[in-house]
Amino acid sequence: MGKRKQAVGERISEAEHAVMEALWDQSPLAASEVCERVCKANDWSIPTVKTLLSRLVSKGAVGTEPEGRKFLYHPLIERSDYVGGESRRLVDRLFGGRAAPLFAHLAENEALSDADLEEIEALLREMRK
Repeated sequence: MGKRKQAVGERISEAEHAVMEALWDQSPLAASEVCERVCKANDWSIPTVKTLLSRLVSKGAVGTEPEGRKFLYHPLIERSDYVGGESRRLVDRLFGGRAAPLFAHLAENEALSDADLEEIEALLREMRK
């Protein structure tokens, strides 16, 4: 059941993202196991989780495999690919496709700590090598 790189046909909602995080953390999982990880924090029930899983399967983000009378679910997309795509969409939508205004906005609103700035500087130095 190796994970393959795949683009998601539709955007993943915030609720669906919580389910994806559970599956990225550990998979394959049955719907009941996903619920154990996300239901309490989100005030959801097992039918809600099954609906979210069904949507994710339809979107091509999650795959299934039968195990007896239940299905096991596993991600079909890597977390890093999803985060990269969402980051790109954010920069494109809010900052005209340029990352510099994003960092300027974060710095102006004091959203970056000294540790954040040091980490960004180190990443930039590494990228320039």
